[in-house]
Amino acid sequence: MPQTVNVHLLPSLTTRQQLAGKTVVVIDVLRASTTIVHALAAGALDIVPCLEVDEAREIARHSELPTVLGGEREGLKIEGFDFGNSPLEYVPENVAGKRIVFTTTNGTRALLQCRLARRVVIGAFVNFSTVCSSVSGEPAIDLLCAGTSKEISHEDVLLAGAIAEQLQQTKGTDAVLNDQALLAVGAWRSIQEGRTGPGGLANALAISRGARNLLAIGQQRDIEIAARTDQFEIVPELDLEPWKIRAAIDRGG
Repeated sequence: MPQTVNVHLLPSLTTRQQLAGKTVVVIDVLRASTTIVHALAAGALDIVPCLEVDEAREIARHSELPTVLGGEREGLKIEGFDFGNSPLEYVPENVAGKRIVFTTTNGTRALLQCRLARRVVIGAFVNFSTVCSSVSGEPAIDLLCAGTSKEISHEDVLLAGAIAEQLQQTKGTDAVLNDQALLAVGAWRSIQEGRTGPGGLANALAISRGARNLLAIGQQRDIEIAARTDQFEIVPELDLEPWKIRAAIDRGG
């Protein structure tokens, strides 16, 4: 059977039922996916994604482990939270040995769409090759883009295209892509020539709405950090039963 690679450019363009039993890669380049990878690389025990701010506070209040609150609304740290959604904040001295209860505008909402999936991993440019390797042996892979405020986001489409292209190259003609995947691959290929100079990928990300939002609040460095391809060999995987994200072993394929 050929491997199928489906891209969903927004959570609203698929359903929980369509993702049921599937392997899903959740993508929110700016910034939840990137921040989650950084946090686990910094030694966080696990990450509990939440939809609402009050829910996050309640979970943190009853946590049996050393716990910090992280997340954003409109890009900014939530009042009373320990950290926002910048990967720069999630360093060992802040999160090592701790649980992070985490809520963001787009990324954690995308995760909720995966409630019925068989396997859910978090993808970013910073762990690109490791994620591709981890899911390459799966018969069906769905790449779910978080988007920005319910609109398609350029940076998520680029990563989805890069992953889809890599999987297609790995499997050759045995990989079957849906139309959204073909569009994403086309977008990714269209920027390749522009990536030869310094800051190529960062510049490509910087034209998106999400990046402009970050620039408006002085978070330009987060864009540069999100563009550092293959910085980590970590696959954050959502354990669906206790609903916690942990660093998983690369299953390969």
